[in-house]
Amino acid sequence: MRRAPLALAFAILLGGCQPATHAPAPAPDGATHAPFAFDEASIADLQAKMTAGHLGSHALTQAYLDRIAAIDKAGPALNAVIELNSTALQEADALDAERKAGKLRGPLHGIPVLLKDNIDATPMANSAGSLALAGHHPGADAFIVARLRAAGAVILGKTNLSEWANFRSTRSTSGWSGRGGQTKNPYVLDRNPCGSSAGTGTAIAANLATAGIGTETDGSIICPSAVAGLVGLKPTVGLVSRSGIIPISISQDTAGPMTRNVADAAALLTVLAAADASDPAASERKDPTPIDYTTHLKAGALQGARIGVVRKLMGYQPDTDAAMARAIAAMQAAGATVVDAQIPTLGQWDAAELEVLLYEFKDGLNRYLAGSNAPYTSLDALIAYNRQHAAQEMPYFAQELFEQANAKGPLTDRAYLAARDKARRLAGPDGIDAALQAQHLDALVAPAMSPAWPTDPVGGDHFLGAGYGPAAVARYPSLTVPMGQVHGLPVGIVFLGAAWSEPRLIELGYAFEQATRARKPPRFLKSL
Repeated sequence: MRRAPLALAFAILLGGCQPATHAPAPAPDGATHAPFAFDEASIADLQAKMTAGHLGSHALTQAYLDRIAAIDKAGPALNAVIELNSTALQEADALDAERKAGKLRGPLHGIPVLLKDNIDATPMANSAGSLALAGHHPGADAFIVARLRAAGAVILGKTNLSEWANFRSTRSTSGWSGRGGQTKNPYVLDRNPCGSSAGTGTAIAANLATAGIGTETDGSIICPSAVAGLVGLKPTVGLVSRSGIIPISISQDTAGPMTRNVADAAALLTVLAAADASDPAASERKDPTPIDYTTHLKAGALQGARIGVVRKLMGYQPDTDAAMARAIAAMQAAGATVVDAQIPTLGQWDAAELEVLLYEFKDGLNRYLAGSNAPYTSLDALIAYNRQHAAQEMPYFAQELFEQANAKGPLTDRAYLAARDKARRLAGPDGIDAALQAQHLDALVAPAMSPAWPTDPVGGDHFLGAGYGPAAVARYPSLTVPMGQVHGLPVGIVFLGAAWSEPRLIELGYAFEQATRARKPPRFLKSL
């Protein structure tokens, strides 16, 4: 999870037929990395090659495994992948056999995908990056993993994350976990990948898989996507199941796609979005009719659109503001009317949100641990484990948030219920909805995030500002798309919409992407 203003108090918490080709990336040691055959390849690129008989899923999966060995475990040593799926090649073989027999499951058939290491996926561990759960092997896939596999995706492995989705300490370092160590930013290796879906962001930016899945409570899809030059889509809470995902907040948690282009995010969301009877938020979706989000890839969607710029979510970094000014000009050139907009309650929900997360983390984590045959069955037991293994688990920062959450009572407490209702109202109906309705806007926009800061395990994250917080607390969708670079570091624009407005956000984000073509692949520079 990644927090905005209050994050200064408790840090980052809980993404054609031929592949594009680029010049080989300079290696940190001055050598040159060999070109990768599937560099920047999209789902559509790869499906076209497989349909033509020029590629099989086994060969594609092996190519990504080789890529991981070459630059994640060696070379720049990105340290994005925490565990590989030992059955990935067998899964690919089975899908190749189905294709040969004329059975195609859909656009994801044979496509390798990486998952954040807080999502249940057999036969791998699900650890949230903690050594306490390094041996925890759930007996079944999470709902969304079952959906991905049914759609033909190859689960390539799991990615590192900020431990416990960055909800352990008020001064944590994003991208670090006791089990996985520190993930690097692939653009500049001494810079931070942001969190908590840090490994997914770095891995997909560096072409270690075709696409990835992250999770977000407040910024953990948007932030790592933005600093890695990716598209990140955080859905409305309830659109995508949370069952089988290690939780922070039943109010705000969701999984979502992290990809190199909007089309791939739309293809993944089409598979991920489905009603799960075991997820109480699923009932909030009034119309459960499946949507093919790829039908909303409309290059002309900015023509006639009304976009509101939330300037109070700017002003923390001048180069980011300059990039945002160019993004605004690009939207205007594409036919959009762009006006200044105000979220009247901006930031007024911060204290209530933290109270909600502390209550819900204890309740949700205890439920997950007890129901998944984990080796430790309560937050209290995990706190004790960390104290007993402090040299391994707490070499840089402690567990203040764990301890604060453990002191909270049940979800029937009046303090919790009041905070939950206040946060949702201020960010949603009185916040985003009020801003949209005041000027009849299609979406709000702001810079998604500042450029990546230097990783500092001693001082923690150097957070400047971000634009994703209102949607996270309101439980509404947000979409980040690359808008440029600042001294070689990617920055993104974030589109915020009303509940269930994913189709419109995809339209706007795709049109912006096609107008700007701002993504550039990483060069693995040592430092600026």
